[in-house]
Amino acid sequence: MKKIEHIGIAVNDLESAISIYEKLFGVPCYKQEEVGSEGIKTAFFRNGPNKIELLEATNPESPIAKFIAKKGEGMHHIAFEVDDILLEIDRLREEGFVILNEIPKKGADNKLVVFLHPKGTNGVLIELCQEIV
Repeated sequence: MKKIEHIGIAVNDLESAISIYEKLFGVPCYKQEEVGSEGIKTAFFRNGPNKIELLEATNPESPIAKFIAKKGEGMHHIAFEVDDILLEIDRLREEGFVILNEIPKKGADNKLVVFLHPKGTNGVLIELCQEIV
């Protein structure tokens, strides 16, 4: 793994959250995107070398809607950038981690993504991201 790619934060109201984070960071969000396959809308911020992704559910069955219903708004996941997502899946599976989606899928911000089950990572949902070239 190369670095923390971003931290994902689940929110009820994306527009309201964007306003809060624009005030917090002193910069506008640089990208908004809907990922229909996941039932979410996202907004991204840069703060120095770091990125924050705000996530709002677009339907009540989406993973974000279920997360908020169970735990409330807040940190949802930490994403790590990788060079080769398929090699990382194999490596981490061999290390005993449970991969939630064995086949990488297209996520937000031009990335292929997979998730590790939080039961094997001390309760933290881990996302692996590879830039789509």
